[in-house]
Amino acid sequence: MFLEQGIKPENKFWKYLLGSVVIISASFFGNFPLWLAIKYETLINKKPYPENDKMLMKMFDSNLTLFLVMISFAFALAGVYYVVKYMHHQSILSVTTSRKKADTKRILFSFLLWAGFSLLSFVFIYLQSPESFIFNFKPIPFLILVVIGTLMIPIQTSTEEYVFRGYLMQGFANLAKNRWFPLLMTSFIFGSMHWFNPEVTKMGNIIMIYYIGTGFFLGIITLMDEGMELALGFHAANNLIGALLVTSDWTVFQTYSLFIDKSEPSAGFDVILPVIIIYPILLFIFSKKYNWTNWKEKLTGNIKETDDEVTEFLNLN
Repeated sequence: MFLEQGIKPENKFWKYLLGSVVIISASFFGNFPLWLAIKYETLINKKPYPENDKMLMKMFDSNLTLFLVMISFAFALAGVYYVVKYMHHQSILSVTTSRKKADTKRILFSFLLWAGFSLLSFVFIYLQSPESFIFNFKPIPFLILVVIGTLMIPIQTSTEEYVFRGYLMQGFANLAKNRWFPLLMTSFIFGSMHWFNPEVTKMGNIIMIYYIGTGFFLGIITLMDEGMELALGFHAANNLIGALLVTSDWTVFQTYSLFIDKSEPSAGFDVILPVIIIYPILLFIFSKKYNWTNWKEKLTGNIKETDDEVTEFLNLN
């Protein structure tokens, strides 16, 4: 019923296009504090204008940079709320889950599962080649990072989930009246949004397999679970643990993480390992815990338009 909650005659696809413009505009407006900070540094402190992300990351203290960049996601999330409530006349719950309320236990389980796996994976990699890492613990900056990361990174990841697995997933369902097209489109668009990340420049286009594959994984667990709680937990754990645990000079964010990875990145089997092995294992764990069945219908089946009275009830509760 998750996709069906957005299927209404008045939800024409042009509304989703216009809504996307509103959300993007809100995100751009949220970049105003960052723009002011850049202007201050270039005009007052005479620093060169940052021509790329790498220069931007070096312009400010990394904690300040992280905070300034994350502000735009808070504005974008507010944009999502406005678009859903006032343009589509739906509740925010209707683009979150098909349940009567968001299941925080699902979010927490997914968060802890992926956080635990990420930590164990790092320990394994570290033990294999400890010379590739530098212990980087700086108490005060790290504690500030913990506060900023804990507050702002879930906003960033939740914004991306609400846009792709919530709003656009239902939008493409309105357009195609099936399940496979929203899954396909949101996964490719989600992956494409990472095209300009420095990781792609450093490791090559093959890393897009990871980004698009992650989009498919998040879309699958959303459709199978009839809600995006699991995706919210996974995404938050992935970005937060990554920011706190290890950084390098070629990733999209440099932070006061516990470790710095000094190894030269290479795109090999480790890039596609999560997509072909780890994600299927996670799908198996989720499916057993939450008793998922009827995979073909939930991932590729057609969608019938929900009765108006039922839709109104779902959107108001």
